Amino acid sequence: MYLPLIASIFLIIAIVCFLNLTPQQISQDITSALSKKPNLRDRAKALRAKKKKNGIGAKLEYLQSALASCGKEGKFAFVCSSALVLFAVGAVVAVLINNVFLIPALSVAFSMIPFVYVRNILTLYEKQTKEELETTLSIITTSYSRDNNIVKAVEENLPYIKPPLKECFAAFVGDALAVSSSMKQALYNLKHKVDDEIFREWCDTLIQCQDNQEMKDTLQPVVSKLTDVRIVNSELNTMMSAVRTEYYTMVGLVVGNIPLLYVLNKDWFHTLIFETPGKIVLGICGIVIVVTYFFMLKFTKPVEYKQ
Repeated sequence: MYLPLIASIFLIIAIVCFLNLTPQQISQDITSALSKKPNLRDRAKALRAKKKKNGIGAKLEYLQSALASCGKEGKFAFVCSSALVLFAVGAVVAVLINNVFLIPALSVAFSMIPFVYVRNILTLYEKQTKEELETTLSIITTSYSRDNNIVKAVEENLPYIKPPLKECFAAFVGDALAVSSSMKQALYNLKHKVDDEIFREWCDTLIQCQDNQEMKDTLQPVVSKLTDVRIVNSELNTMMSAVRTEYYTMVGLVVGNIPLLYVLNKDWFHTLIFETPGKIVLGICGIVIVVTYFFMLKFTKPVEYKQ
């Protein structure tokens, strides 16, 4: 029973040693393999549509940039390497239980464990960042409305801003005072430091305020959009939690029926576990669970503001 497992482990070790694989190389190879290099037509279409890239490659790029913004860029290579190892582990488990039809489901499910874990951490981090962004923009807007000086408004509130936003605004102050020749350029540089549509709209409004100070009255309504999005997400969180709980309950019932079938009818259990038709049914159920899990994540994610 343990011979295939031992052989698989030694085979994986031999492949890693022979190819001289490292976590950094694995992450680069995975990203380059899944990321499609856009041609001129694709880039022009994306600019006209103003849409984010989709696909697995885009998700990996987002994960890598998100970890970099958290100061944990090195973790991305470890996540990719762990996913690759767990992918092989899933295939080995399917072979050990003598059901090759479960290889796709178990391999994908095992390999997604590191990504799901990191995604949950980043979701919590993004939630805290958006809450801090709401507070930061509110106090800066209040100070700017009083003095009509955005650099002074940021400087006097800088001690009260928490990371990672504090580094962004500190860089803006240094850029505005010592680097950029114009305030508009400094605000434009600040605009791309935070990946948030409302923050970018706030920066665009500030850029317009440099030519027309009357536009400063529109800053507070822009900041209020962050509050609206937070309130909507809070109201939807209970509904989405109920949907996720219902999904996990259904998955538990599907998986739990397998040992229950042993108690109810051993012949059916034997057919399901040891016969080819039963193995095919288990493989299909595994694929359905994995696919529906991705759809569940897609349709229960928090609401985002889009222009």
